[in-house]
Amino acid sequence: MITLTDKAITAVGRFIASSEMPSAGLRIEVTDGGCSGYQYGLKLEASQTPDDTVIDCGEVKVFIDPGSLPMLDGMNVDFLDSIDGSGFKFTNPNAAKSCACGTSFNTSAEGTGTKTCS
Repeated sequence: MITLTDKAITAVGRFIASSEMPSAGLRIEVTDGGCSGYQYGLKLEASQTPDDTVIDCGEVKVFIDPGSLPMLDGMNVDFLDSIDGSGFKFTNPNAAKSCACGTSFNTSAEGTGTKTCS
């Protein structure tokens, strides 16, 4: 299960409300890249796909594709707004290693391979 804090839900709700395109929810995905091997991707989606896992966070729905779900299971998403800047903060128990910016991670301490969540 992936959880969003109240601040993250509010931020996503603001993004959906200000979007010119119709949005059914937020997609969180894992893609290859970043300095640690994988990176988080966030985007507003007009609709879910048939094999998405859908997490209902009240006013916001989160869509996760089957390939990303094992690497995101148990993750907490927060939204920080400070003098240094604002953005989403990911706390992922599956990340064995991550970069300093917090948007790139790997599920193996050696930096290769993936871990399957139970």
